[in-house]
Amino acid sequence: MNAKEFLKNNERDIVALETLLTSIPAIAPEGNGDGEEKKCRALEGWLRDNGFDKNGCTIERFEAPDSRVSAGVRPSLVVTIPGKDDSQRVWVMAHMDVVPIGDPKLWNTDPWTVVEKDGKLYGRGVEDNQQGLCSAAFAALYYLKNGITPARTVKLLFVADEENGSAYGAIWLIKNTDLFRKNDLVLIPDGGDSEGRTIEIAEKNILWMRVHVMGKQTHGSRPDSGANACLAACALSLKLNELEKVFDKRDSLFEPDYSTFQPTKREKNVDSINIIPGEDTFYMDCRILPCYSLAEVLAEVDKRCREVEAQYGVKIEYEAPQQSESPATPVTAPVAQKLAAAIKKVHNIDAKFIGIGGGTVGAELRREGIDAVVWSTLDDQAHQPNEYCIIDNLIKDAETLIEFFAE
Repeated sequence: MNAKEFLKNNERDIVALETLLTSIPAIAPEGNGDGEEKKCRALEGWLRDNGFDKNGCTIERFEAPDSRVSAGVRPSLVVTIPGKDDSQRVWVMAHMDVVPIGDPKLWNTDPWTVVEKDGKLYGRGVEDNQQGLCSAAFAALYYLKNGITPARTVKLLFVADEENGSAYGAIWLIKNTDLFRKNDLVLIPDGGDSEGRTIEIAEKNILWMRVHVMGKQTHGSRPDSGANACLAACALSLKLNELEKVFDKRDSLFEPDYSTFQPTKREKNVDSINIIPGEDTFYMDCRILPCYSLAEVLAEVDKRCREVEAQYGVKIEYEAPQQSESPATPVTAPVAQKLAAAIKKVHNIDAKFIGIGGGTVGAELRREGIDAVVWSTLDDQAHQPNEYCIIDNLIKDAETLIEFFAE
């Protein structure tokens, strides 16, 4: 039986797995949830029922301690399907956790009960990231049910805590296990486009800043007797935004193709219009092309802070609640070329390599010297009310993964 026939014959089973997983909320404590334990247990049961622990295949459970959840741990599962060659393994990494539903009035259906309509499945998590999870599971199942040994050992990783930074998921696994090898091929089916054409191989460096400006409060009619922290903060935010003209290289891999330095959040300062504030706090979200290091960016930030201090007679402190930088996966990397070839062979689509301004768990792997790509065929429904996935995309992605696992 070829891959397309197998997946069509199992379409109802794919929908059933989506339905099972959606029915078990897996929300982090940050979203007032209790973690992934119940969902992980259900998924492990499904895997065992379908033979993923037989004929040399194994299921391993890894637990990151977390006292905030009732289970005391945040579990991740690793499924191994032995291949002809174990010197370079192929990974597919999907996450079990989902985000909260938001305002329930914005949903047309129960978010935790899959509703099938017009070729789509509606429910929280059906696309983010159960589409990738189910596609990977049924691609691997194709090999098991047909007695086919994949070209390389296949590893399916169903991980915890992706939605809140991966401290109890991928990052914990990287720091506390020896699961990954430098030459492994890692595919993360958690981003893409409606055609399944784009393969994400790079991310902009991320710098979030909290900037605290301290001046001297005074009456609104006497600016001469104070130091206006709000005025200084406004001047500094413009100076920091102008860094777009300093770090001005362009890279067509990204959209937009330049580094961005944007003022965003601002905290409350004074309660009355006629008070010149002595303190003002604002935030910056900076997405920087990977050709620039955060160290050189922060050096320029510091220089401009000192300039504003001297000009306005204030004191400025800043901190970076998030700093993230990672190398790109080369276009020539085996994982990138192998995936592009699978997309071309199965769907006759020429893949397009891209970079993104957002952050994914792929950056964590790239920092460890492991080439990773992010890809899927989806309508980008992540975190939205009435989230859906298209059944044909589930099958299309599984078919691509079957080829990806082949010679």
